[in-house]
Amino acid sequence: MPTVQLAGKRILVTHADAFMGPALCDTLRACGAQVIASNDPLLTLDAPARVVAQAIAEAGQIDALVANLAFPAPTTLVTESTDEEWRSTFAALVDPLPRLARAMLPSMMQRRSGKIVVMGSTSALRGMPRTSTYSAARGAQIAWVQAAGIEAARHNVQINAVAQIFVENPTYFPPEVVATPKFQERLRREVPLGRLVTADEDAQFVAYLCSDAANCFVAQIFPVCGGWVHH
Repeated sequence: MPTVQLAGKRILVTHADAFMGPALCDTLRACGAQVIASNDPLLTLDAPARVVAQAIAEAGQIDALVANLAFPAPTTLVTESTDEEWRSTFAALVDPLPRLARAMLPSMMQRRSGKIVVMGSTSALRGMPRTSTYSAARGAQIAWVQAAGIEAARHNVQINAVAQIFVENPTYFPPEVVATPKFQERLRREVPLGRLVTADEDAQFVAYLCSDAANCFVAQIFPVCGGWVHH
């Protein structure tokens, strides 16, 4: 049962078919939002500014952007990571953010109303082996949110991030992996909650951050991880 009211809000979700995209779209719609579920690579890849601006213009007025950027996490030892791994990870997870901001923020600032929520990872907040490239890219997302969020706040636009891990999603935790005894034992050992955060629990929190009730949050990073980051 949705607890957040988003009636009248038009929310654009990028990479709508991957990572948290399907759950986000379902929950945001259940909360009353009009969801623009985008899989347009022009919004997230290295496209000319005019092309990105045109794609945004065709979407119409956007009250909130959920930057849901999907990419399979490299699991390479730091001594074996390659330049190509580094470049491709940053290209997928970091480079879209300033492009999206240039396309969306001016109209939000002019209206003095708008939200951007970046779907990030708690791997940027707690070190893990074999994640140096991925964690660095997720860390760059967090640094961008903190800096951009301060600038946007003066215009009554809120930019925040959800830093998640151990949340139900097919990109990082396929059901067949979650069901194994080895993974279940890992959950009990590493996650104080003792289970994965459900996709709807995560998406409900994102819905809240897109709502007017969250107008007071500026440049914040919210771990959604069942307590893993503090364990």
